[in-house]
Formats: sequence, C-alpha cells, structure tokens
Amino acid sequence: EMELTLGRIIKERYKTDFYVVYGYPAAVRPFYTMLDPTDANYTNSYDLFLRGQEISSGAQRVHDSALLRHRLKVCNVSVESVKDYVNSFSYGAPPHAGAGIGLERLAMLFLQIPNIRECSMFPRDPKRLSP
Repeated sequence: EMELTLGRIIKERYKTDFYVVYGYPAAVRPFYTMLDPTDANYTNSYDLFLRGQEISSGAQRVHDSALLRHRLKVCNVSVESVKDYVNSFSYGAPPHAGAGIGLERLAMLFLQIPNIRECSMFPRDPKRLSP
C-alpha cells in the first residue's frame, strides 16, 4: 500500500512510472549487503520500482571474509550456518554486486494484469507449494 502511494506521488511530481530507491538502512538488509562507506547505518543497495511496485532488488555484496564475520555477528547469524560461504571469500574476491528481477511482476505491470498468479506458470501461495 505504501509503495503504491509512493508510486502515485512520484508519478504526480516527476511524471514517471519508473524510479529507484537507493541506500536502505542496514537494519533491514541481509548481512552480506555492503555498508555505505560514508554512513554505516545505510547500505549500498537499491530497489527498482515501476508504477509503485518493486520489480528488482540489488546490492553490492560484502567481499571480505573478516567484514562478513563482523556483519554476521551484528546481524545475529551463526557463522557456522554459512561457514562455506564465508570461507569462500578468504582467498580474496573482487568487489561485486547482485540483483534479482521479478519477471512475473514485470509482465503483470507491463500487461496490466490484475493478479500476478496469472503471469506465473507455477504460482506459489500458502495453499499451493508445488506445481
């Protein structure tokens, strides 16, 4: 509801359906999201929106094993539960990022289909978990 309201405000003020929200608070992003180097309360992360609905989410990832261990501690995540992931960075890794796009949501918005389940070959919900 709040995202749709923001979408209407953006459309009214800037005359566009597409916008980016950047720099989410660290408290609401996963441990592997890189912190903003100028303010550790925020992250190098973003969401892309179309007509007030998120279509993609992405971020720079933490690529340093020591920083990953620190972020795990801060986020109360057991190092043991992700030890192979953390250890993979102990050999060195370049700065990198990742993003994911919701193709069903994008199709729903472009085609103005009212229900996302109509855009998915195998829709999931609490009553349907397998095809």
